[in-house]
Amino acid sequence: MKIDEIARVLKAEILTQIPVGETEVDLVCASDLMSDVLSFSKSRAVLVTSLTNIQTVRTAEMTEISVVCFVNGKKPGDDAVKLAEKNSIFLLLTGLSMYGACGRLFDAGLGDCYER
Repeated sequence: MKIDEIARVLKAEILTQIPVGETEVDLVCASDLMSDVLSFSKSRAVLVTSLTNIQTVRTAEMTEISVVCFVNGKKPGDDAVKLAEKNSIFLLLTGLSMYGACGRLFDAGLGDCYER
């Protein structure tokens, strides 16, 4: 699924000013515990979280996650947005809950990155 389709499904705003290009994801990783993301995430995943600090972007960078969607209308600081742009990580913002966002992404065909 491409970035613009994810944004449409989640009714999300794209916060980063980077070209959408051909980036695609097939999995969803949902957590507010970055240690879980480090342990279980896979590349080609969108990270769904309400944790808006810069560590979230650093975790995405380390795990090769190219899309982070912040839920519950929580907006990250400018420092997180700038770091994401520097590393070509898309940041999205939705008013949906984590449960709602994951449900919509599942219905749209994305898998669970925690399944083995």
